[in-house]
Amino acid sequence: MESGVVDPGFPDQQQPPPAITTTIYFDKSYLNIRNIPAVLKAAVMVVNLIGYLCSAFSQYNNKAHSEWFCFVSMSGFWFSGILLLLYVLHVIEKFQKVPWLKVELGYCALWALLYLIAASVNIYRGGADSAAGFFGYVAMCIYAADAFLKFKAWRSGELAQGQRQMQQAPELASPGAY
Repeated sequence: MESGVVDPGFPDQQQPPPAITTTIYFDKSYLNIRNIPAVLKAAVMVVNLIGYLCSAFSQYNNKAHSEWFCFVSMSGFWFSGILLLLYVLHVIEKFQKVPWLKVELGYCALWALLYLIAASVNIYRGGADSAAGFFGYVAMCIYAADAFLKFKAWRSGELAQGQRQMQQAPELASPGAY
């Protein structure tokens, strides 16, 4: 073997995968009505806000069940809003190493469970608390649907946003090189 020839199959000598060149930019096409994840995020934000207002203006707004509902609804509102903003600005695509689908799956499943508890406690109080409970059940259904879609996407190996970067196959040395 010649001293100047490097074995192309040696791991340290392989070509690195192409660099991800995504930039952060505003993409209004993400907010398209046909984009189901964006519609679900926007819908759950509206339902969270309506449920919060119903609970905050109820006659029992200083009771523990109402405060719990307000916590669940406002936390869901802000977290969903931040996620929507991250998708619109393509920040999700920039940080592809983060398992975004798993993060969102866990978040949506947890919030569906929290809304089940909060809405169930609020629904029997009557008045504005019953309305808050109704919107809590609607939010629970939206979060559960989003969790189901995230689970299907994760199981099929999809990315949360963007394209998977393909690695170039290393070139094989010709048999006469040795």
